[in-house]
Amino acid sequence: MIIEPKVRGFICTTAHPEGCAQNVREQIDFVRAQTKLKGPKNVLIIGCSTGYGLASRIAASYGANAATLGVMFEKPTSGKRTASAGWYNTAAFETFTAADGIYAKTINGDAFSNTIKEQTIATLKEDFKDGIDLVIYSLAAPKRTNSKTGITHSSVLKTTGKPHTEKNLNVMTGEINEITVEPANQEEIDDTIKVMGGEDWELWTDALLAANVLAKGALTVAYSYVGPELTYPIYREGTIGAAKKHLEATVDNLNKKLAVIAGKAFISVNKCVVTQASSAIPIVPLYVAILYKVMKTKGNHEGCIEQIYRLFAGLYNEQPLTLDDNGFIRIDDWELAENVQAEVKEIWQQIDSSNVETISDLKGYRKEFYRLFGFDLANVDYQNDIDPERTIASLSESV
Repeated sequence: MIIEPKVRGFICTTAHPEGCAQNVREQIDFVRAQTKLKGPKNVLIIGCSTGYGLASRIAASYGANAATLGVMFEKPTSGKRTASAGWYNTAAFETFTAADGIYAKTINGDAFSNTIKEQTIATLKEDFKDGIDLVIYSLAAPKRTNSKTGITHSSVLKTTGKPHTEKNLNVMTGEINEITVEPANQEEIDDTIKVMGGEDWELWTDALLAANVLAKGALTVAYSYVGPELTYPIYREGTIGAAKKHLEATVDNLNKKLAVIAGKAFISVNKCVVTQASSAIPIVPLYVAILYKVMKTKGNHEGCIEQIYRLFAGLYNEQPLTLDDNGFIRIDDWELAENVQAEVKEIWQQIDSSNVETISDLKGYRKEFYRLFGFDLANVDYQNDIDPERTIASLSESV
């Protein structure tokens, strides 16, 4: 079949297997061109199939020849429906690692569930005799069923306190208008924290410690975002920000628990990039399009793989990392530099539907959006009639 992008709102309902493979290949090529990392060796990535999680898996495998176990929740091909982009990314990744003699296995299922935690631990005990020395927590999900209570919580993208009206971009049409985001009630705030906060990260850490599958000195890293004051009302001071603050506060508990193995927990505050998650947040796509224009002009723009390699180089190769007063790793430091944000603010004041194509990088934003789903990549023949089905060999043992 000929696979074309079908965009609905902020999501693309199709994905291209060869395009996703090319996207993975390009990230692998980037890491291979960098200085080899001095670690880690055994890595668990919870949320491994797209964005920062996928970049973490690639950086570990091809930067340090690490063995990786990934946890994802993705859909295979079904009838005329393509598989999800994360499925194709993982199929490609495992094909490349198998050819290169690098261990990679993937578990597909709800990472919030006890079943997947137990299945993951069973695999770690079987295949990782020396223990895991790095755990990446990179989940992005719209809902979570609490394994203890059975209650399903859904996250919302709302403000807290009062409505907020601001410019908003329709990425596909280029139209800029105003959007008003309404405030959440307390139940919605609490539910968003349940889904996107630190509780599940702590449950994973508890389970891994209890099973004795973490190596001495193991690290665990969760990804967060702060952003500029411009986006505070919808992000940092909104429901998603409340969840991120809870995630960040979890570090203290984890460090106390990990002390028994001389381990340590970190928050890495990352740069805003085009991901399936960020595309859904009102106001943020316009900010990103402007940010990309400014940072590309300055020559310091980074995507997911560049960010994560820089993070790993700091953790394992003793390259300089910026830490804030909380001890959080700030690889958003280039994004939030004063000279960058000053230009972003200036453009924000000027931008409208008539000039968005020229004073922002809307074209680059669209390209990155399509790349998430395997479209608009060089060296891929999108007119080629292909079989959309792709298998993931390791899943035959884990599903």
